[in-house]
Amino acid sequence: MTNPQAPAFEYRTARPEDREAIEALDGSFVTSTVFEVTRPVDGFGFALREVAVDPPLRKVFPPDQDDEADEDDQDDDGDVGDGREECSRTFVAVAAGSVCGFATVTYAPWNRRLTVDDIEVAPAHRGRGVGRALMELAAGFARERGAAHLWLEVSSVNAPAVHAYRRMGFTLCGLDTALYEGTPAAGEQALFMSRPCG
Repeated sequence: MTNPQAPAFEYRTARPEDREAIEALDGSFVTSTVFEVTRPVDGFGFALREVAVDPPLRKVFPPDQDDEADEDDQDDDGDVGDGREECSRTFVAVAAGSVCGFATVTYAPWNRRLTVDDIEVAPAHRGRGVGRALMELAAGFARERGAAHLWLEVSSVNAPAVHAYRRMGFTLCGLDTALYEGTPAAGEQALFMSRPCG
């Protein structure tokens, strides 16, 4: 049974007028668990262990510093306009006339990978399938481009996102223990996840 009070969502490719709302979207999260990376004594390989944190961790992301450079490379329909074969798209979810989520993706033909550069859903709209719907738009774009798989990076402290990506069919495919050094996320680990396009 549907809830008549629940907003209807419109999903579409982002338009230039969506830019301000996308930049203003609250991508913060609260979690009571995080993933710890453990390594064997010989230092080869790794394992993840989900552990509780008390009090719960609230993470607020700083604004992206490369947004302006990325936007300069894209034309009005979201394609990279510098002659490279890569293509980028931003998809949005709109409820009651306001952007409540977005996903930005980039396709690289050399390895047939669609990278999910960013995906965020406003806190009030989480748990309603918005992230999954945006990811399926990304997957459709990936299939149009001939991508073999979707790939993304997520922080080890973002347990809610890791669980959501696993429900969407992503599996762990790598780790970078140094990616966030010298950033506000220093001390966190970068987890890489992928899923086939099919």
